[in-house]
Amino acid sequence: MVCFRLAPVPGSGLLLLCLVLGAVSSYALELNLTDSENATCLYAKWQMNFTIRYETTDKHNKTVTISDLDAATYSGSSCGDDQNGPKIAVQFGFGFSWIVNFTEEMSFYSIDNISFSYNTSDNTTFPDAKEKGIFTVSNHVAFRVPLNDIFRCNSLSTLGKNDVVQHYWDVHVQAFVQNGTVSTKEFLCDKDKTLTTVPPIVPTTVPSPTTTPSPKEKPEVGSYSVVNSNGTCLLATMGLQLNITHDKVASVININPNTTNFTGSCHPQTALLRLSSSSIKYLDFVFAVKNENRFYLKEVNVSMYLVNGSVFSMANNNLSYWDAPLGSSYMCNKEQTVSVSGAFQINTFDLRVQPFNVMEGKYSTAQECSLDDDTILIPIIVGAGLSGLIIVIVIAYLIGRRKSYAGYQTL
Repeated sequence: MVCFRLAPVPGSGLLLLCLVLGAVSSYALELNLTDSENATCLYAKWQMNFTIRYETTDKHNKTVTISDLDAATYSGSSCGDDQNGPKIAVQFGFGFSWIVNFTEEMSFYSIDNISFSYNTSDNTTFPDAKEKGIFTVSNHVAFRVPLNDIFRCNSLSTLGKNDVVQHYWDVHVQAFVQNGTVSTKEFLCDKDKTLTTVPPIVPTTVPSPTTTPSPKEKPEVGSYSVVNSNGTCLLATMGLQLNITHDKVASVININPNTTNFTGSCHPQTALLRLSSSSIKYLDFVFAVKNENRFYLKEVNVSMYLVNGSVFSMANNNLSYWDAPLGSSYMCNKEQTVSVSGAFQINTFDLRVQPFNVMEGKYSTAQECSLDDDTILIPIIVGAGLSGLIIVIVIAYLIGRRKSYAGYQTL
């Protein structure tokens, strides 16, 4: 039997049995396989997309990215038996499928083989493909994990073969689950062993870095969007400035929108905007719905190359920024800081975002941040003026009293 679980937003206490992409952090697919006794035998939660290069009818090469897995099904996924190991099978789009097989060997289980099939007869995705048909690429992985450990790899991983590059991140998987209980003991991929985990952070004063970098000019404002089958589903306009402290060296990096790629995905409960460039492997902004009527920036993930060649990675899925009602956009023209950790902050300029309920590709009415709300200055100015007037009156009164006493001195 195949069960799907919608992971709740922390603190909501909600647990549903259904298939929903995007109900967990960063629109992850989540699969819970149970055996004949309704005990969990395999658990997996992950994110993936595929980049495919193909030849067109006019003998040019084109590249397409497959990332919309809204209509995915899991037919053929199984717990395994005496002859075959567990298997995850995912079907999506028009003739696309993805399969991963697991094997067991003594005290380990292996993520053994991953295969991906795509259909160039899908004229929506490959309208001008020279060769039509279903093509399959298989990658022998043979990655071993101790039995009763759950494998975790939040960092971006890639598999490349022929004309296909597969991207995976936020991976959590355990095959051969013991006694129907998913383990809490994690076995990390090498990239995650150096990934810093930070505690929950709410908007507050930005910590001072170890060394203060020289001031940098205001970044150029870029416009970003995400499109799905229903049209534009996410809009973002902002100038981005990254503040990084690595090995006690602070640096400020302005993102150039002209050399930045963007992609993402939209789902009922979460939305993702992913930026990338030659130096940025990924910079993720993950939005979530709360209380069924508001949205906010819940998560930021980054992995990028620094000027010294080292890789800087940071993730925080407990943020609370850019809060606004559903059906509206969030706007903050003045400089605002998103504090991801003590070592990583993002300064935003001329910000406007709408990750849900975009209509006709346009922003809805904006809720402005408190920094932009000049109306609060009016009572402050009036109050300051009245205070100054009272002080002047008191001083004048005291001076007048002193002069009165001076006029009646004893002769």
